[in-house]
Amino acid sequence: MSPDTPTEVVSRELHGKVLLVTINNPPVNALGVDVRRGILDAIDAADADHDVQSVLIVGAGRNFIAGADIREFGKPPLPPSLPDVCNRIEACSKPVVAAIHGAALGGGLEIALAAHYRLAVAGAKLGLPEVQLGLIPGAGGTQRAPRLIGAKAALDLMLSGRHIGAEEALTLGLVDRLGRSDNILAEGFAYAQELLSAHAPVRRTRNADALADRQKNQTAIEAARADTAKKSRGLFSPLKIVEAVEAALDHSFDEGLRIERKLFLQCIDSPQRAGLIHAFFAEREVLKVPETRNAKPRAIERVGIVGGGTMGAGIAVAVLDAGLPVTMIERDEAALARGRTHVEKVYDGLIAKGRMTADAKAATMARFTGSTSYDALAQGDLVIEAVFEDIMVKQAVFAELDRVCKPGAVLASNTSYLDIDAIAASISRPADVIGLHFFSPANIMKLLEIVIPAKVSADVVATAFELAKKLRKVPVRAGVCDGFIGNRILAAYRQAADYMMEDGASPYQIDQALRDFGYPMGPFQVSDLAGGDIGWATRKRKAATRDPSARYVQIADRICERGWFGQKTGRGYYLYPEGARIGTPDPEVLTIIDAERQRAGITPRSFINEEIIRRYMAAMINEGANVVHQRIALRPLDVDVTFLYGYGFPRYRGGPMKYADTVGLPNVLSDIREFAKEDPLFWQPSPLLIDLVERGANFDTLNQSE
Repeated sequence: MSPDTPTEVVSRELHGKVLLVTINNPPVNALGVDVRRGILDAIDAADADHDVQSVLIVGAGRNFIAGADIREFGKPPLPPSLPDVCNRIEACSKPVVAAIHGAALGGGLEIALAAHYRLAVAGAKLGLPEVQLGLIPGAGGTQRAPRLIGAKAALDLMLSGRHIGAEEALTLGLVDRLGRSDNILAEGFAYAQELLSAHAPVRRTRNADALADRQKNQTAIEAARADTAKKSRGLFSPLKIVEAVEAALDHSFDEGLRIERKLFLQCIDSPQRAGLIHAFFAEREVLKVPETRNAKPRAIERVGIVGGGTMGAGIAVAVLDAGLPVTMIERDEAALARGRTHVEKVYDGLIAKGRMTADAKAATMARFTGSTSYDALAQGDLVIEAVFEDIMVKQAVFAELDRVCKPGAVLASNTSYLDIDAIAASISRPADVIGLHFFSPANIMKLLEIVIPAKVSADVVATAFELAKKLRKVPVRAGVCDGFIGNRILAAYRQAADYMMEDGASPYQIDQALRDFGYPMGPFQVSDLAGGDIGWATRKRKAATRDPSARYVQIADRICERGWFGQKTGRGYYLYPEGARIGTPDPEVLTIIDAERQRAGITPRSFINEEIIRRYMAAMINEGANVVHQRIALRPLDVDVTFLYGYGFPRYRGGPMKYADTVGLPNVLSDIREFAKEDPLFWQPSPLLIDLVERGANFDTLNQSE
C-alpha cells in the first residue's frame, strides 16, 4: 500500500499488517484542526481495511505531540473536536499503539491515553500541564488518567503541570513499555508486532480499574481539594481539575466525559484562561528583539563576577548552576571569604533539603575561584559587576575591567537604576558594555532585564540573550532610563501607594488589598523584604532633582531614620520578632503615619479595597504606557513579562498591560482623569493611553503590530 495523505500533516502507510500513522506538523506536532481530521480519517481507514490488523501512531521530528494548538483556544471550534478524536481512537476495533518520543503533553498525552497500548523511549516527556494555561485536560484526560494510574497520581500530574520522564511514566502505569533505543519507529513496530503475535486484545483505558478502591481514591481527592484550596488561592482551574477527577470516581465514563467537557468550557470562558495564555505567548515573543535577528552571540566559557554580596553571590550560583566556571573578585580576603560563604550557603541549603549531594556541591564549587586582584579576570569572556549602587563606584570598577579584560570580553553591569550609557562612555570600549539587571535572589528569580546602551554591539546583545537561556532566565530587553522597565514603573505605583497611606489607608490594608488581587506580597511587605535602606538611598540620590512642586511622602524616611530597614533589622513597616519571616503590624508605625499626616495637614479618609486597586493599577498601567511610548520597552508584552517574572504580578491576570485591556483602556483613562482632579502633576495620562483610547485600540494591538 502506497502512502496515502488525506492531509499533508498526517500520513499513513501500511507496513505488513501494521498501519503507520505519522503526525508531521512542525515544530511540535500541535493538534490543529488538520491533524485532528487526519488522525480521525486514519482510524476510520484502519477499521475499514481488512489488511490492517494494528495501528501505530508516531510523531515526526523531535516530538510525539506537544499539545493542542493553543491559538485555537477561545475561537469558534472546528470539527472534529479533540474529545471526538480520542474517543474514536479508543473505539477502534484493532489494537492502537502510541509510540512516544519527545513531548507528549496535554492533548498529546490524551491521544496516547486513548490508544490501547503505550510505549515511551528515553528522553520522552509526558504531562497534562493545562492548569498552567488556566484550563483542565478537556479530551478525556481527567477521566482516563485516574482510571489508569489512580486519583492520587493523576491529580499530582494535572495540578502540578509537571512533565515526567519515561521511567516514571512506566512506574506509574501511564505507559506499558520502555523502548531500549531511541529509534522510535523500530521500537514502535517491534512492540506492535509483538502484540499481534500474542493476539493481544483491544484494551480500552475507559475500562482500566485503578479507581476500584473507592475509599483510597476518595481520600486522595479530598486531600488534593484541601491542598489546592490552600495553595492555589484565587485560581479557577485547579479546583475544576479536582471536581473532574471526582466525577471519574462517582460516575460512568461517558457521564464523566460530559462533566469534564462542561468544566473545560467554564475554564475556556474564564478571564484567567485569557491571562495565562497571554503570559504563555508573551514569554516566547519577548525573545524577539531587533538586535539579535542577524547577530551571532560571542562564546562564553569563563565568567567573572565583581562583588561577593547577596547579589554577586546569587549571580555566581546562577552561573555555576549553568555549568560555567566563575571567578569572583572582592576588595580583600575577608570580603572574598564572605562571598564564598554566601555561595556555599545556597548549596548547603539544598543539601539540607535533600535536593543536592555533598559530592555534587564539591563538584560545583570546584569551578569557583576567588581573587582580590582584577588581573584574575584577564581571560574572562564575560564579567558582571555587582557592586554598590553608586555611579562613581561602578565607573571605578569598569576602569579596572577596561585595563585587564581581553579584547572582545563582554562587560556587564548589574545596576538596578543607574545610567548604563554613562558607565559605557567612561571606558575605551563602549560597544562591549551592557546592562544585566538580575533580580534578588539572583539564583531563583527568573527575570533578567537586558539593558541596551546606545553604543552596544548587536553581538553583545545576542550574547546576553544566549546567557539568559543558559541561566534559564526570562530575558526582557530594556532601554536606558532611571530604573529601566520594572523599577521605573515600580517607582510610580509605589508613589501611589504612599499617597494612599498618607491619605488614610494603612500600609496593612494596602498590602491585604494587593494580596487579595493575587500578589504574593503587598508593596510594604516587599519593601521590608528588600530592605528599606535601598529605597532610602535612591530617594536621597534623587532629592536634588526632585520637582519641588511634586508631592513627597516622608513616612518611609521617618521609618528608615530609626534604623528600621525591614526583615534584616527585625522591623520596618512590620515587626519581625526573633527573626520571623512573616511580619506583624506595628502600632508605632501607625503612630509615625498619624504624625506625618498632621505635619502635612492631611485629614485622613477611609479607602475601600477596590479603590486601592484602581489607584495602584492605574499608576502602574499609566507608567507602563509611558515606558512603551518612549521605547524603553519594545512592546506592552515586555512590560507584562517583566512584572510576571520580577514583581510577583498574578500570572492569571496576564500582566499589567493585559489587565488594562481586560478592564478596558477607557475605564483606566477615566480613573486617571478623575484622580488628576486632586493631583494633576502625578496623574498625567500617558500620550499612548490617550491615543489608544481615541483610536479604539488596546495594548494587544501594539503587540500584534511588531
